[in-house]
Amino acid sequence: MHFIVKLFPEITIKSPPVRKRFTKHLRENLKYLLADVGAPIEVIREWDKIDVISPSEDPLVAARVAEVLAHTPGIAHFSKVRNHPLGDLDDIYQKTHEIWAEALAGKTFCVRVKRSGNHEFTSTDVERYVGGGLNQYSEALGVRLKNPDITVMLEIRGDQLYVIEEQIAGLGGFPLGSQDPVLSLISGGFDSTVSSYLTIKRGIRTHYCFFNLGGRAHEVAVKEVAYYLWRKFGASHRVMFVTVPFEDVVTEILEKVHNSQMGVVLKRMMMRAASKVAEEMEIQALVTGEAIAQVSSQTLTNLSVIDGVTDTLTLRPLITMDKGDIIDIAREIGTEDFSASIPEYCGVISRKPTTRAKVERIEAEEANFDFAVLDNAVEARKMQHIDGVINDLQDDEQVALVASVEAGQVVIDVRHPDEEELSPLTLDGVEVLKIPFYRLSSAFAGLDKAVEYLLYCDKGVMSQLHAANLKAEGYRNLGVYRPE
Repeated sequence: MHFIVKLFPEITIKSPPVRKRFTKHLRENLKYLLADVGAPIEVIREWDKIDVISPSEDPLVAARVAEVLAHTPGIAHFSKVRNHPLGDLDDIYQKTHEIWAEALAGKTFCVRVKRSGNHEFTSTDVERYVGGGLNQYSEALGVRLKNPDITVMLEIRGDQLYVIEEQIAGLGGFPLGSQDPVLSLISGGFDSTVSSYLTIKRGIRTHYCFFNLGGRAHEVAVKEVAYYLWRKFGASHRVMFVTVPFEDVVTEILEKVHNSQMGVVLKRMMMRAASKVAEEMEIQALVTGEAIAQVSSQTLTNLSVIDGVTDTLTLRPLITMDKGDIIDIAREIGTEDFSASIPEYCGVISRKPTTRAKVERIEAEEANFDFAVLDNAVEARKMQHIDGVINDLQDDEQVALVASVEAGQVVIDVRHPDEEELSPLTLDGVEVLKIPFYRLSSAFAGLDKAVEYLLYCDKGVMSQLHAANLKAEGYRNLGVYRPE
């Protein structure tokens, strides 16, 4: 089994020392990732390519190797090849016919040759001889030099012939670890997930920072998608998953900050906290999933005000992308289903959020904020290696969903007071308690343990997240009310 790996073009135009360093990074990454595919693998670095060779011809091993190569940053494309000592033109044709004749049946084709070294023939001579033979002695529809159904590719290097069986596109980008690390603020939604992928693809070792606004269920879901990203695209380098408990910060904002300014203040608090975490981890840049004007906090004015609280470089890979394009990337990389099940969780809901925040107004609102709460959240953060978070994904508590309320059950409306006021929940003959989600954890402890409580919110997201969190804390007298 033999694969030829071609470097991403941006690597090949680097200066010789940089190109050598990047290629070495890629070789080391591949050696690490291919160590457990089930067969001995040799990874050989050359100036313009990397050879991945194994004595095994097991199709399962070949498939595992191809899977690694297809998802490793720094690779433009790779080819599965048959390697032979170079003979004359007829020998080249015979070796090619053996591999390609059957596949050409009913197809148009052309032959393309890349050649290096001194030979008695040119690349064009080989293309004409092999193409003519395949056209005559196979069931191909004929030769078509432009837009053929199949392109038969050969490489001749010195005294070796490489017949390419299949060419597969790689990720592109730079080898992981060739750039300085970043800390990605991840919520599990489409945007932060795709932005994290794009930094990995660019060769950046990407650590994760999650601000927990919704309890254990949300945290476990975000760890799941972060683990997936790391395992599929970045497993050559170990990274950290940082969880910052932000429930008390949200409560402080909800109680001390004017409704219209809450979204911008929350983002500023996150940037302050992330900058502190990054500084202690010796990381120079943050990554966010913001795109211009996608939501109210992402206008240029608001982003400028948000960035004003930190000197840490903030990267926004999606800043000019359309939502549809972001979702397309999520679908391509396999995170669409994850993100679709994790709606962007917002800890604050404003009726008329500002789109043109003024620094003076924001700072006046923040003057009421107790920054000891933010310091405590940063201090209480939990850090773990990404390969350890999978342990948290196997014991998540499931919460029963009910469409109707039975006698003796009590419904708790967990929506924000502003949201509840706009659309009050009224149920005939059913007691309804109004306990906002940000007070639920502490308030639930004082409720009657003999009564079964059903949590309610409009979309069922907040209620399920907080019900799962309460169950994880040991409560069993609860469920989620989801009317049909």
